[in-house]
Amino acid sequence: MKVNAQSVNFNADPKLINFLQNRMDKLETFYDRVISSDVYLKVENTSAKENKIVEIKVNVPKSNFIVKKQCRSFEEAVDSACSSLERKLIKRKEKLRLQA
Repeated sequence: MKVNAQSVNFNADPKLINFLQNRMDKLETFYDRVISSDVYLKVENTSAKENKIVEIKVNVPKSNFIVKKQCRSFEEAVDSACSSLERKLIKRKEKLRLQA
């Protein structure tokens, strides 16, 4: 799957990008019609410890799924967002299976 990663207000580490790519590739096991995804990594300028924001937009035929998570680390936020996307993609697949 093609993953477009954009980091806002900082430079993303290559390890983070590799982690992101590997985690996003796992989504294809749940729904194989994923076209592409856009990932936005943001750091919020607050005193709170949970200031890392990950926003993921997944493009599938006739639909888009958007998930936004805020956590202490980018890895934790990516993991949480991907878990939410897994549930959404499974639900989408079941819905299409029932319609057929």
